[in-house]
Amino acid sequence: MGDEGKLYVPPELVSVYREKVVPVASMLTPNQFEAELLTNLRIESEKDGREACNILHAAGPPMVVLTSININGNLFLIGSHQKEKGLSPEQFKIVIPKIPAYFTGTGDLTTALLLGWSNKYPDNLDKAAELAVSSLQALLQRTINDYKSAGHDPKSSSLEIRLIQSQNDIRNPEIKFRAERYT
Repeated sequence: MGDEGKLYVPPELVSVYREKVVPVASMLTPNQFEAELLTNLRIESEKDGREACNILHAAGPPMVVLTSININGNLFLIGSHQKEKGLSPEQFKIVIPKIPAYFTGTGDLTTALLLGWSNKYPDNLDKAAELAVSSLQALLQRTINDYKSAGHDPKSSSLEIRLIQSQNDIRNPEIKFRAERYT
């Protein structure tokens, strides 16, 4: 729908997403901006992120992953899996290092990786998220290194991610980013 305060869709579609799409989704993967639009909640803390997940669970989807939340200069993923309606969800976070560059396609790739890994580990959203984040971070680092080795400044423009060159990182990621469960 959008990112960093900017909508990519017409504003009237936000209510369609909220009222029609969210209730039928099995997994929802909004970024911070999208989660704020869908929940009408400003996310300024981890607690707010967890509450946004709870609001989205109440609307339908059993799995919610806020793919990127920027709080006080720190980047997080917050995941939440409500395995049974009426029960409290299992929630976790993964701290994500900021890479000083802008990439094209990371949100879509994150969603694809989360869906793929959660299909393989349907009862373990934490593990699926660890694998997805580890794959993505390896791919982004490869992209940065490619641009640098070609003599380009990675901070100068939007970088096209090195998807083909990172196939092994996608298929068999080394888990370097761990989920921390909230209690």
